[in-house]
Amino acid sequence: MDTLLTLIVLSLYVVPSLCFTSFVFGDSLVDAGNNDYLFTLSKADSPPYGIDFKPSGGQPTGRFTNGRTIADIVGQALGAKTFPPPYLAPNTQAEAILRGMNYASGAAGILDKTGFLFIGRIPLGEQVKYFEQNRNFMVNAMGENGTREFLKKAIFSLTIGSNDILNYVQPSIPFVGNDKVLPTAFLDSMISNLTLQLKRLHELGARKVVVVGIGPLGCIPFVRALHLLPKGKCSGEVNAFIQRYNEKLKERLNRLNQEMGPESIFVFANSYDVFMKIIANYRQFGFENADEPCCGGYFPPFVCFKSRDSNTSTSFLCDDRSKYVFWDAYHPAEAANLIIAKQLVDGDESSSFPINIRKLYDYNVNSK
Repeated sequence: MDTLLTLIVLSLYVVPSLCFTSFVFGDSLVDAGNNDYLFTLSKADSPPYGIDFKPSGGQPTGRFTNGRTIADIVGQALGAKTFPPPYLAPNTQAEAILRGMNYASGAAGILDKTGFLFIGRIPLGEQVKYFEQNRNFMVNAMGENGTREFLKKAIFSLTIGSNDILNYVQPSIPFVGNDKVLPTAFLDSMISNLTLQLKRLHELGARKVVVVGIGPLGCIPFVRALHLLPKGKCSGEVNAFIQRYNEKLKERLNRLNQEMGPESIFVFANSYDVFMKIIANYRQFGFENADEPCCGGYFPPFVCFKSRDSNTSTSFLCDDRSKYVFWDAYHPAEAANLIIAKQLVDGDESSSFPINIRKLYDYNVNSK
């Protein structure tokens, strides 16, 4: 291990311009396999998940889509040659210094209790604690000053909050004690908890931070089915609730930029508007279906599963995955992820504010 660490640290000094490093926090939209190592009902470890993920030869990796996630694609657009490994995978500590790390977990939320019905998941606060453990490892390898210099160039991304919203808007489950607070109080609790974790990451050395807003969940197949909506219709109530959250989030990030800038930048990634444009104009983007999931069907239980045994039933799978906006009832297909990622990386201020992700990556941070 000592030899490996020495080689990694040397490589950072020899080719620093070639080292793209990202630390990914979030939920199933960017999970790269952490839930494979948990006892949980939220897993993507069986076919056809990963069917278009070339590095695995089309085998499942724990990603909740057919191919790459938005975080994967953003990393590649900025020069990454490999993907940050899932934190819970064995023997990944040293890799955090070279490739970064993925802490995201399916069913996780900003609030600790979110997703409890799925049993295992890693809430955002726990993900940040895992990063702190990685950081301690870096300090042992590079020293405190070396670690701070290294981290100020890395991209930190947080794609989380969808499960908090979904848990809130779903009908209450009897006998579970799921008494709901008022909508404004709930959104404020999400923002305050997220702010707490953002400030903690800043204390630990994060200087380039992307916070992805929540997308239009009122348009995903699961919510459409839950509200018995016809094709082409989204839940206006759910989407309006999300827009209220996103406005609060953008305001909070602006405040953090005023408080902590210019040595730190918090970017608001407006996934809501980017994704709504795809849904509203899906044929112009080359899609043929923006209502139904490619895998698992439009009605409960929304199971996306392909049996390895030909005698066992298999869920519906579309013929051309590139023509569907949604992979399953909850997640975009890789084809949609590609469009979203491109907009967030190179788009104007309507997509990413105050600067896009490429400009954030190129930004020269003079951290304190």
